[in-house]
Amino acid sequence: MGTKQQLADLPEDADLRRADSLAREIFSDVANKWALLIIEALGERTLRFSELRTEVEGISHKMLTQNLRMLERNGLLDRKVYPTVPPRVEYTLTEPGRGLRATVDAMCAWTHRNLSHIESARGRFDA
Repeated sequence: MGTKQQLADLPEDADLRRADSLAREIFSDVANKWALLIIEALGERTLRFSELRTEVEGISHKMLTQNLRMLERNGLLDRKVYPTVPPRVEYTLTEPGRGLRATVDAMCAWTHRNLSHIESARGRFDA
């Protein structure tokens, strides 16, 4: 999933198929509205499950749980459990998670900058 120049810059023993496969897996995992909303909600903060559920309007308990597990599995957030009764669990973005958030923010900014062009093109296409 790279350009010829990017591929040429990689070490000869780089496992390109594995890298491409992993990239596709991660894109598939995080390219859903709930994951992106969770990443945005966390931002630079640490939140508990109930706080996240309040922040991500409309998400079910099951969907939030599934997406938090997926984000943790991919190393994008840390889950910390405190040994209290009931257990207190907090979620924080990792450095890669914050990097992904910056990328998503850049994509949103790009959309805002190009909104009129996109709407015009869609109008012409749908006409």
